[in-house]
Amino acid sequence: MRLALFDLDNTLLGGDSDHAWGDWLCARGILDGVAYKARNDAFYQDYLAGRLDIADYLNFSLEILGRTEMEQLQRWHAEFMAECIEPIILEKGVELLARHRDAGERVVIITATNRFVTEPIARRLGVETLLATECEMADGRYTGRTTDVPCFREGKVTRLARWLAENQLDLSDSSFYSDSMNDLPLLEQVTRPVAVDPDPTLRAEAERRGWPIISLR
Repeated sequence: MRLALFDLDNTLLGGDSDHAWGDWLCARGILDGVAYKARNDAFYQDYLAGRLDIADYLNFSLEILGRTEMEQLQRWHAEFMAECIEPIILEKGVELLARHRDAGERVVIITATNRFVTEPIARRLGVETLLATECEMADGRYTGRTTDVPCFREGKVTRLARWLAENQLDLSDSSFYSDSMNDLPLLEQVTRPVAVDPDPTLRAEAERRGWPIISLR
């Protein structure tokens, strides 16, 4: 089966859902609008520069999940979707997903952002298969910790390899769309890597390797 893999943030979305979630919580006064936002912004700059410590970031960003009831989190997320995510869903991205689905391909979103943030987004985009960084749960609520291999950089390759084995699939006929140099490890694995509105490092690498470069904006 042909596979079409998609990064989410700054690829199918015209922004970063993980960073936007932190900003939304700050704007609502749920988190400290000065101290938390400063750290959130610093982590995002580290991500863009390719030097993010994913463990430190997850300890920071998932803490709010561990101290909030599920019903409240779901209400917040519904408001976040309406206010922050709907405006940055890229219509060309939606159309690209549809073309791959219509061609009979298995469509997968694979993202470093955690499942709490991204699962409703994937559902909104009509994508059933989501590989994301996992949030630990106990007794029906989040613990504030991550579990499993973070779906980030080489971790995306690890998580995807496991999913492929579980579903008796392979990458022999596969595409992967991404904006980020952090996704180079997975872009190198597929048969059709595509750089989407890429960051400068990925753009240079795509040009060097002759990979297609497209814009969904």
